[in-house]
Amino acid sequence: MRWRQMTEADMQQVIDLAAVIHLDHPEDDDVIIERRTFFPEACLVLEGDGGLHGYTLVHPVEFEKPPALNALIGKAPVQTDIVHIHDIALAPEARGTGASGKAIEIIVEKATDAGFKQISIVAVNGTEPFWEKQGFRHHTSEKLAKKLASYDGTASYMLRPLV
Repeated sequence: MRWRQMTEADMQQVIDLAAVIHLDHPEDDDVIIERRTFFPEACLVLEGDGGLHGYTLVHPVEFEKPPALNALIGKAPVQTDIVHIHDIALAPEARGTGASGKAIEIIVEKATDAGFKQISIVAVNGTEPFWEKQGFRHHTSEKLAKKLASYDGTASYMLRPLV
């Protein structure tokens, strides 16, 4: 399996994967499609035997302003130095292969090349230890508590510096 840049032709398979992988955090098709449009260089698919086995969705955000779950952004911020990993999703057969770590390496490279200074993520489902191993650290504020309410009671905002 190898990561490559997501194309328009991949979108139906990405939507189908999302429906299977994200039973606890479903998103509408138009939300998934929109996320790819803001920073397509870092939106990837994991290609392997039989089709796609994973994907990433990455886009610019303002500090402490991750988008609410299943909400359209409309327009990405222009004056920001933060890129947000909206999703790294893997089908069961791709988990435990190191694919997530490789995706993060590619995202870091693309984000650095584009001049971003930080990467943010909203960690859900107890994934904070994984993100900490990838160099992310917890960040909290009152403003964030309202934003994270659309995810679940355990979601946390995390940041990784790029410089």
